[in-house]
Amino acid sequence: MATSLVRPVVMSVYQINGQRVLMPERMSRCTPDMKNAMYGIRADVEVVGGKFALSDLFRSYDMQLQAHLDFSNGKKKAFSPPPGGSMHEAGRAFDVDLKGLRMPLADFWKIAGKWGVVPIIATPDPKASEAWHFECRGSHQIVYDYYKAGKGTNFKPASAMAASSIVAAGLQHDRFKGKEDAAYIQSGLIRLGKEIGNIDGDIGPKTNGVLATLGATGSTRVVQIQALDALLQQKFPDEFFDRSPEETGHLVQ
Repeated sequence: MATSLVRPVVMSVYQINGQRVLMPERMSRCTPDMKNAMYGIRADVEVVGGKFALSDLFRSYDMQLQAHLDFSNGKKKAFSPPPGGSMHEAGRAFDVDLKGLRMPLADFWKIAGKWGVVPIIATPDPKASEAWHFECRGSHQIVYDYYKAGKGTNFKPASAMAASSIVAAGLQHDRFKGKEDAAYIQSGLIRLGKEIGNIDGDIGPKTNGVLATLGATGSTRVVQIQALDALLQQKFPDEFFDRSPEETGHLVQ
C-alpha cells in the first residue's frame, strides 16, 4: 500500500523526572497529512500561548484490542471499539490535552478545522466524553459519506471510514481476513468517486468494470494496486507525500 505512516515529533502528556517527553515511539506514527496538520495546529496554538500535547496518537492492532478490553471490563471509561473500528489504528486520530491548550474548546475547533482536523462530538463541550478526540479524515471522509448515503451497507459509516483508512495504511483488519489488498482497491475506488457496492474484500464484476474504465487493470493484484495508487496519489498527494520539515525542537514543555 502506498500510504506509509511517518513519525512526527510531537509532545505527549507523559513525564520523566517531572518533564513532559515526546510521544512514545510505538504511538508516534501517523499519515503525512496528519503530521502536517499537527505541526500547523501546534504552531497556531503556541501563537496564543497554549501548548499542544497528546495522550494518544497511533494504536497498533494489539493496542486497540487492549483499549477495547479495558473499556469492556470497566477499566477505561471512554468508549474504545474493537480492532478495525478506530481511526487511531490508521494514524488519523489524536487525543489532545485540553487543559494545555489554554483556550476555549470552540476556539481550538476553529484552529483544527483550518488544518482539516475535525472533532467527533456535536458541540464544543470540554466536559463531554471524547471532547479530546480529533480526526484527520482526508479522502476517507468520502467513504463515510458514501456509506451515510446508503451506497454501502455492510458497515456503519464511521466503521467504513476506519476500515478504509486502516487498509490504506497496509494494516490488518479482521473483517477482510487476509483480503485487505482487495478491500483497499474497493475503498480506493470509492475515494475516487466510483460506486462499487460494499467494501468487503471480494472483487466482483462491478469492481473489475470500474477498474477497466480507469485503466487500472492488470494481470495481477499488485499491478492493479500500482495503477490505483497512481490515481490516488494524483488526486490526494498530501496523503501520500510527507512535505513537513524534519524537526528536533519542541522537546521540552
